[in-house]
Amino acid sequence: MTDSTDRVPIEPQSIVTPLSKAAVFLVVTLDSAARALTHVLEVISDIGALTRAVGFRDLQGRLSCNVGIGSDAWDRLHRPQRPAQLRRFAEIRGPVHTAPATAGDLLFHIRAERPDMCFDLERLLLQALGDCVTVEDEVQGFRYFDSRDLLGFVDGTENPTGGAIRQSALIQSDDALFEGGSYVVVQKYLHRLDRWQALDTASQEAIVGRSKLDNVELEDAPGMESHKTLTTIVDEQGAEHDILRDNMPFGRPGHAEYGTYFIGYARNLWVIERMLHNMFVGGKTGRHDRILDFSTAITGSTFFTPSLSLLTTLAG
Repeated sequence: MTDSTDRVPIEPQSIVTPLSKAAVFLVVTLDSAARALTHVLEVISDIGALTRAVGFRDLQGRLSCNVGIGSDAWDRLHRPQRPAQLRRFAEIRGPVHTAPATAGDLLFHIRAERPDMCFDLERLLLQALGDCVTVEDEVQGFRYFDSRDLLGFVDGTENPTGGAIRQSALIQSDDALFEGGSYVVVQKYLHRLDRWQALDTASQEAIVGRSKLDNVELEDAPGMESHKTLTTIVDEQGAEHDILRDNMPFGRPGHAEYGTYFIGYARNLWVIERMLHNMFVGGKTGRHDRILDFSTAITGSTFFTPSLSLLTTLAG
């Protein structure tokens, strides 16, 4: 008997799906004409049709697509309500490093077990959108060995598991009209691998806060907060708040380009914002995340990813 989960592609706007082997991160801006918005809404409200057109060729490819909508684009919808925490990505200027804010009205997060399926869905999507959008950023990501980043460490270890995934990543009934959606922040980081690889393993581990080989959490060195510590968010009541990361490495060795595309989904946008503030401005010690001495953020945008039921009504 065939398992029903193997008979249909993953539903669009499925945020909590397993990590994939390939991904495309596509950020676009909308043309200012009213007709552009109307056309784009027609395309994204039926994103499932395009996804099925490609995904049905190989159901084991597990193709999916999440659509995110930026704050400015949401304002253009002229809907009576908006997600409670949706706002533009704000530049974070620390004493040494800066997290820039860059343009983005729509995010398409395409995932699959095969890069050709991601490629073809992106091709059809851009063909359907036509001149109504301008591509601001486009990154093809890949799974690197056992889910490691190009710095050599396992990425996403602190992702929530089980029932905690939905509680951490999806908006709950406290914002009922947007329940099942998620806030998503994306950033593209470029690594200085030559400088990073010049460090000994112990120094790298102290910066990350984990052992490199077996991924075991380490105590922070005296007077220093590791990346692990700075991105662990605990509120005033002592409760820890998680996000769902679906980061991917990318690169072009021929151009000496090596990077990580950060993408974080969260029930509460402020959790990601506080993580980034800690990294760039500093935590309890007032010192920035040392990983930024080797990894430069060159983009930064915030989006709201609606539930599928809400997405399908936007063109109405």
